[in-house]
Amino acid sequence: MTFEKRRAKTKQEIPTTSMPDIVFMLLMFFMCVTTMREVDVLVQFKLPEAKAIEKIENKRLVSYIWVGKDKRIQINDSLIDLGKVEEIMYGKKKTLPELIVSLRSDQNVDMGLITDIQQALRKAYCLRINYSAMIKV
Repeated sequence: MTFEKRRAKTKQEIPTTSMPDIVFMLLMFFMCVTTMREVDVLVQFKLPEAKAIEKIENKRLVSYIWVGKDKRIQINDSLIDLGKVEEIMYGKKKTLPELIVSLRSDQNVDMGLITDIQQALRKAYCLRINYSAMIKV
């Protein structure tokens, strides 16, 4: 009389039935939390330094104007003339009434150009202006 050992017929594989669900959830998570850079900055600038700065909480309300050290002005992805600032910003103000304009200018730009941009923003009724700076350490 011989006895045979019977082994249970269990699979040693890892169950992969829920794998597509996990991959889909991870994909949705990263799509929701990732922010893409909206604008390619075409001008070169170095922000001035400040001793105390305030951070804007809601960045969706902010529209940026870059002024380079070569006195070129950029809004969105295009370089523009000073005369176009009023027209473009007025259109943005109409679509987003709580608009905050963040002026990012080089530290060596003439104040005359900054004043001209401020006047154009006043004519466009963009009265909430933020001047970007770097914290002085």
